[in-house]
Amino acid sequence: MSREVIHLPARLRADRLEAGVDEVGRGCLAGPVVAAAVILPPTLDLPGLTDSKQLTPHKREAYDLMIREQAVAVSVGSASPEEIDQMNILGATFLAMQRAIDGLRPAPEYLLIDGNRFRTTKEIPYETIVGGDGRVASIAAASIVAKVYRDSLMARLGESYPAYHWERNAGYGTAAHLEAIRLYGLTPHHRRSFAPCRPSLFPDD
Repeated sequence: MSREVIHLPARLRADRLEAGVDEVGRGCLAGPVVAAAVILPPTLDLPGLTDSKQLTPHKREAYDLMIREQAVAVSVGSASPEEIDQMNILGATFLAMQRAIDGLRPAPEYLLIDGNRFRTTKEIPYETIVGGDGRVASIAAASIVAKVYRDSLMARLGESYPAYHWERNAGYGTAAHLEAIRLYGLTPHHRRSFAPCRPSLFPDD
């Protein structure tokens, strides 16, 4: 029996420029936290578009190309491991989101944020939507763009640190990644405020 094809609404309201915003990489031990902001045309129809976590890497990459071709605007922002360590992961996530929003041209009139928390100094109205990446196409698109961008970045960074297998784990704390940290220590891309990477575990680092 075939599965029903998902058709998510592009926006909550068609008469305003709504940007969907999502992030990826909050729970990683290495690499930046990355956010994307996407404004879609209200008539967009991308069958099967959904939360990036529900898609295979091949499908994510295909959707990423279609989103970039058809979107009104796409922007990516990030916060570095150093910024994560300085301000904590929640603050760094909000910073990455704001950088993505700031990069949109045209500027959005309304923000749809995946999750239940957001903080900004800008005067753009917004709402948070729990599970938004499975409910609104612009947020789903942002989740895909952020995931494809970050996975590609971690694979490139991993070329200089092959022992950590970032091309496979994207910096998450897999058994292989944790074993590499134990054997070889930390790289400049590790988040030293996260428990497995804290300096107390590496007194000579």
